[in-house]
This record gives sequence, structure tokens and C-alpha cells, in this order.
Amino acid sequence: MSSSSPSLEEYVEGVLNGDRAILSRAITLVESNASKHFELGQNVVQKLLPYTGNSVRVGITGVPGAGKSTFIEALGTWLCDKGSKVAVLAVDPSSTVTRGSILGDKTRMERLAKEPNAYIRPSPSKGTLGGLNRKSRETLLLCEAAGYDVILVETVGVGQSETTVRSMVDFFLFLVITGAGDELQGIKKGVMELADAILVNKADGNNITKAEATKIDYDRILHYLRPATEGWITRAHTCSAIKGTGIEEIWGVIGQFMQNVRSSGMFDERRKRQTLSWVYGMVEDQLRASFYDNPAIASNRDDVESRVLRGELSATQAAQTLLNIYAARP
Repeated sequence: MSSSSPSLEEYVEGVLNGDRAILSRAITLVESNASKHFELGQNVVQKLLPYTGNSVRVGITGVPGAGKSTFIEALGTWLCDKGSKVAVLAVDPSSTVTRGSILGDKTRMERLAKEPNAYIRPSPSKGTLGGLNRKSRETLLLCEAAGYDVILVETVGVGQSETTVRSMVDFFLFLVITGAGDELQGIKKGVMELADAILVNKADGNNITKAEATKIDYDRILHYLRPATEGWITRAHTCSAIKGTGIEEIWGVIGQFMQNVRSSGMFDERRKRQTLSWVYGMVEDQLRASFYDNPAIASNRDDVESRVLRGELSATQAAQTLLNIYAARP
């Protein structure tokens, strides 16, 4: 391998051989917003597409303090012990001021990071709605091509990126806790309707009884909600990520889910819908970028905003004015 930037062939060969250094460089390439990286990055993804699609993709979200990282580390370590190769795509929230990111996942998952069959990729959200990097789908595909057969996608938190993650994964897990006053505080119906399972974490010590009661409460609510996946009944379960209890059981639930959706044809149908969702999501991203980067919009934006604030234009009229300016661009 040359000391300079890898060639297309070197990227492809390195990823397929499971070279972590090359995988990281390939992911950095496709995550880059620089136009000089775009063509090469997309060529890498295209060459690797035939080697993708063979993993179990699991999205994990949860209420604040639910212990998502602790759970992911426990599950990932258990899977590695069972012979799986696990990739964790952990998306940290970017600062809206500096666009910086904590990127602390390797620190929070120190034990998993030491596993030779685990790969943790913390990625800044870069201001994308819900904190999910718009390149996360490409990152997921590259990890699959590198031979990782389980992909765990951690979201920033409840109420932000669930719909986006649902459009990327096969199984969506909602992590909750008990013992925080109102057992169902902060839980939104919309999030629960996306979940294929609800997992009550921290079911250990003096909290076991409360966790079991919370599980029953969730099962009661789920009975009245439409399942997220046709032909599958969403249920609540308990675990203790710290103690390691319930980890094997929840993976068994995921395994049963995958068996059901594959035999029913739902798996292939969902993957096809996800691909199309990706296409149109990228169309929207590029249209948005094209609009705000347009010189004519930049030169007229302050004036239009000032007229709105003075009451000379309604919001609808202002939007139409800007769109007309954009449409008339050379």
C-alpha cells in the first residue's frame, strides 16, 4: 500500500480483507463533504455493493439515562464471544455552534473496543436532523462489506432520529428504565410504534421487581398499538446490561424476528423500501444544500428576511420569493 491516499482498488481490497485502517479511511472518505472526495467515495461504495446486505441491522434508541452504551457494549461483547463480528455506529450530537462532537463512544465502550472482532465508529451528526449523519448508510454498507455480520446503530436519543434509524435497520429496539418517578415519563406513542421490542434495562438489585412491573405496563400499552412490523407482535422484556442478564434472551428475540421476516418475505420488502428511502433522502439533502449554497439566494436572503420582519411579506410569500429566485438561477 502506498503512503499516499489509497487508490480505488486499494480501498476495495482493504475493506474486503477486513483491514480496519483502510475501512476507517474509506468511511472518512464517504463521510467527507469535500467535492474532491465525492466521486472516489461513491466508486468505492459501488464496487463494494455486491458484498453488502448480509448483516443483521439493529437500531437502538432509549430514554436519557437508559444505558444505551452500556447495553451495546454488553450485547456486542457477548456476540463477539459467540463468534460474530460486530460493528457499532454510534452517532454523537454535534454542537450547533462549533459543529464539533464529543466522539466519546470508544471511551464509553472501552471493553468492546478491545475486542478484535468489534469495530466502533463514532460519527458526528454534523447538524443533521435527529443527529444521524447523512452518510451513515454508506458507513453501514462499508462495514458489511468488511465482514461485520451484526451492525448496531445507536441513536442520539428519544424524539430525534428514530424515524431515520427505522429506515436503516431490520430490528428496532427501544431501551427504557424504571424507578424514575412516572414509569412512562418521556415516552411518546410515536416512538413505541416504531419499536420491534421494548427492553427495560437496569433490572438488577432492588430494581428487579419494579422492572418487571414496568415490563407489564409496557406490554399492556403495546396491546393497543399497531405493531411496527407486519406479522410480528412487539413485546417488552427486561435485562441488566451491567450484570449481563437478559442479553442472550433479547438476542434470541431478535433471532426469532429475523427468522419470521425472512420466511414471510417482509425482510426483502423492507430492505427494498429502505434503499428507495435512502435515494429520496439524498435527493432532499442535495436539494437543500443546493438551495442554501446558491449565490443568488445568499445575496437576496437578508433583504427577504428583513421584509418579513417588517411585515411587508408573509412567510409564504417570502418562501415563494426565494424559490422563484432559486428557480431562475443560471
